Amino acid sequence: MKNNYIIYLENIETIYEGEKLPVIQNINLKIKSGEFIAIIGPNGAGKTTLLETINGLLPYTSGKGFVYGKEVIKNKLDIRKETGYLIQNFEIDPQTPFLCKDIVMSGRSGKIGIFKLTTKKDWEKVWYSMGLVGMIDFANRPVGKLSGGEFQKILLARVLAQQPRILLLDEPFSNLDFTSKIQIETLLNRIHEKHNITVVIVSHDLSFVPSSCDRIIVMEKGHIIMDDAKENILSSEKIDNIFQNGVLK
Repeated sequence: MKNNYIIYLENIETIYEGEKLPVIQNINLKIKSGEFIAIIGPNGAGKTTLLETINGLLPYTSGKGFVYGKEVIKNKLDIRKETGYLIQNFEIDPQTPFLCKDIVMSGRSGKIGIFKLTTKKDWEKVWYSMGLVGMIDFANRPVGKLSGGEFQKILLARVLAQQPRILLLDEPFSNLDFTSKIQIETLLNRIHEKHNITVVIVSHDLSFVPSSCDRIIVMEKGHIIMDDAKENILSSEKIDNIFQNGVLK
């Protein structure tokens, strides 16, 4: 059964080291290849913990987890090589001298391996990824000089250069102005439609659920409380108890 899904979690519970209470518990989640899913809910609901559990960054303490048909705990390094993870609120010093193209190339490190030189193929993937997000003209610009929206596009290009089978995106719209949010939303729709990548996006804002998203998962207090087609979730009266006009109450 688990081999029919690219992500398969059964009765998962995750506890941070040194803590006694689980952050997420009784998580049952099945995601097919090519799905575009939004995970929404208030702060502290366990959304980021769920992404880190899928990616093998946090070991679950009970239950079973499989990604690409591989058990997460035993194959976390292999799984992360095939999974692009965009973390929340990634910041960089404005004085950082690294060029945009080098930041994007760093996304290839898992493919290149330790102590190996970059190849023509690696740079082709970098140029393609930067072109896909509309940032090819910024290749030689210091990354510390970018706007918030531009920097988010470079981070997205970085995970795309990894050639992932799954994209895990944690609050990709946070701290962006309205125009930048629209640009990122358009990019995510384009990437999903062009490459049929499985996308799992975490958000606290219902007003920016990309149009390609076909399913919404709602989390609260470490549990999945709703999991349904986007139109069913958005029209549900139950969602009004958490959100008001698309924003958390």
